[in-house]
Amino acid sequence: MITRTVSKNPRTTRGDLVNDLQRAGTKVTKATISNTLRRQGLKSCSARRVPLLKPVHVQARLKFAREHLDDLEEDWENVIWSDETKIELFGKNSTRRVWRRKNAELHPKNTIPTVKHGGGNIMLRGCFSAKGPGRLIRVKERMNGAMYREILSDNLLPSARALKMKRGWVFQHDNDPKHTARAMKEWLRKKHFKVLEWPSQSPDLNPIENLWRELKVRVAQRQPQNITALEEICMEEWAKIPATFLSSSLSLIHTNLFSFSPTSCSPFPILPFSQVLRGEVCRTTYPTNNTTPSPSTQATPTARPIQL
Repeated sequence: MITRTVSKNPRTTRGDLVNDLQRAGTKVTKATISNTLRRQGLKSCSARRVPLLKPVHVQARLKFAREHLDDLEEDWENVIWSDETKIELFGKNSTRRVWRRKNAELHPKNTIPTVKHGGGNIMLRGCFSAKGPGRLIRVKERMNGAMYREILSDNLLPSARALKMKRGWVFQHDNDPKHTARAMKEWLRKKHFKVLEWPSQSPDLNPIENLWRELKVRVAQRQPQNITALEEICMEEWAKIPATFLSSSLSLIHTNLFSFSPTSCSPFPILPFSQVLRGEVCRTTYPTNNTTPSPSTQATPTARPIQL
């Protein structure tokens, strides 16, 4: 009964289970419930935060996977991925763990300083490809369409030249209204940009999210004390992200488009990039050539899973 109940409703608490069993004439403790569930391979975990997906988003993500399932790794290597992120000075950019003794949690060595509202933050926009990181810039004002076009002209095109992208390279950005406005589409057409069609509500599909997490971990380790130092350190650490990390982030795309789980019944999957789109084909016939890459031919990713 216990396993069946939590399988049907994972948000059921141990207290709920104790009360249900007590009404059924069985008296158990919370510890007994925990041990029983643990033996069944179930453990209590924090619920992952995921993008809010409506049915139209789920279908768009599934369509994206179907269209790109057979793309070669070389195809993804010819894409410039872009996005923006906010980095706080004293905020929760990353989780830090410390070794400490009992009752020493407030010792200065075991704490991370925080201030109200994070002590300030900066907004960054960057891009990368398999060949390396592109330009990273700080966005100091609220961005509009004209500013976005200026950023692309002044930074994306030079990045493409510096990265020596092949002819016909593809540009990826999300479906922010600034990116999909008529004036923006016309500008991209005149500049001969080849744009990757991107499903809405899919930040978890963008491999640049791995780079943002890596950048935030590196910045937090250097402990900047003011906004100026924060910006300088971000630029330095961005340039230091190794090519191996970039390639492993990209290898996740090719690997994970094959990682659908027909037995999963969750229409709203996945935050970790290592589980991209898993579960979206529940009760759906998937048109493939019935071939999947063998473990020996799949790249072994080293980039960390994304958590938003």
